[in-house]
Amino acid sequence: MEIEQIRQELSENVKKIPPLGKKLKFKLDDDYILIDGTSGENIVSGGDEEANCTISMSKETYLKLQRKEIKPMIATLTGKIKVKGDIGLAQKLKQLM
Repeated sequence: MEIEQIRQELSENVKKIPPLGKKLKFKLDDDYILIDGTSGENIVSGGDEEANCTISMSKETYLKLQRKEIKPMIATLTGKIKVKGDIGLAQKLKQLM
């Protein structure tokens, strides 16, 4: 799955949850996905800008999370996911998958 497909699916998923109130950034290998929830809605872009929380992982790990082949907590504990910043915001990842 290409990064554009991932962004598109994520764009659809973030519409289903209330605005995050903060910025959440995914770093998937060398690509970025930014969810800006600071306005009245969550907006997904490809920006690499400052965020309240950055979640780094491989595209493969992201797709495994989507397919529910791996649990976020296990992926974090085994080092497949690295979180910098607001941990509470990172926990909202579960709602997006």
